[in-house]
Amino acid sequence: MNTSVSLCGVTLKNPVMTASGTFGSGAEYGEYVDLNKLGAVVTKGVAAVPWEGNPTPRVAEVYGGMLNAVGLQNPGIDLFCERDIPFLRQYDTKIIVNVCGHSTEEYLAVVERLAEEPIDMMEINISCPNVKEGGIAFGTDPRAVEAITAEVKKYAKQPVIMKLSPNVTDIAEIARAAEAGGADALSLINTITGMKIDIDRRKFVLANKTGGMSGPAIHPIAVRMVYQAAQAVHIPIIGMGGIMNAADAIEMILAGASAISIGTANFVDPLTTEKVIAGIEAYMQKYRVEDIAELVGALE
Repeated sequence: MNTSVSLCGVTLKNPVMTASGTFGSGAEYGEYVDLNKLGAVVTKGVAAVPWEGNPTPRVAEVYGGMLNAVGLQNPGIDLFCERDIPFLRQYDTKIIVNVCGHSTEEYLAVVERLAEEPIDMMEINISCPNVKEGGIAFGTDPRAVEAITAEVKKYAKQPVIMKLSPNVTDIAEIARAAEAGGADALSLINTITGMKIDIDRRKFVLANKTGGMSGPAIHPIAVRMVYQAAQAVHIPIIGMGGIMNAADAIEMILAGASAISIGTANFVDPLTTEKVIAGIEAYMQKYRVEDIAELVGALE
């Protein structure tokens, strides 16, 4: 039984990885999870310089998940390369670095810095606000998606995954734009914009007013978007959004995802990734699936 998957020439022992922003850069979960079992660890977003993130409160529990407005707080690329990459290199897992920025130049500074680092892939978070375009996220405009993908590809030495925002009218159009720009793979979905109000105080619960919704409530939306993207492009897709167990992960794979990422569930149960890996193997045994590739997009 073969659970390994190939993404853009990079072989993962299984299709299960962590979703950026929910697993730190591995060290926070190292005492709970055997990182050697994971297909890949996707790090928290890394920027050219340290970001403080948004003011507090910036996390709130909601029906079927959570809202976060952390604001991509991170220590910056220099400390990340000095501390986090060496930590992850101790383990038998692939390293995917999530990259964020407020401008094309900020993204490229990180991409260039990572070019000579011992990492396996990069995931470009294009849900960041584009300061030169009035704060509108890069990932909501097909032309901007194609342009920034093409720029990143000029400088990247490792395969590039473009992480797509669901806060768009037509996810297939965005997926095609990323492919046209030269993306090696896509990951989706990022969080859905939401809001929570404290009715007693008549105030916003989050200092940022809005936040990114994640958790099981968004899973059916994520499955739909992964399916639509898979129908629109010819590059691999990493599916994420509300995956809480192996059944959710298998649903994503059947929709067309070659691999999956687990996010919010890590906060509920740090062992979710290991349980999903075991659950996928059990499913393959039950249905006599010899190679996990047989399940990708295998809807009847």
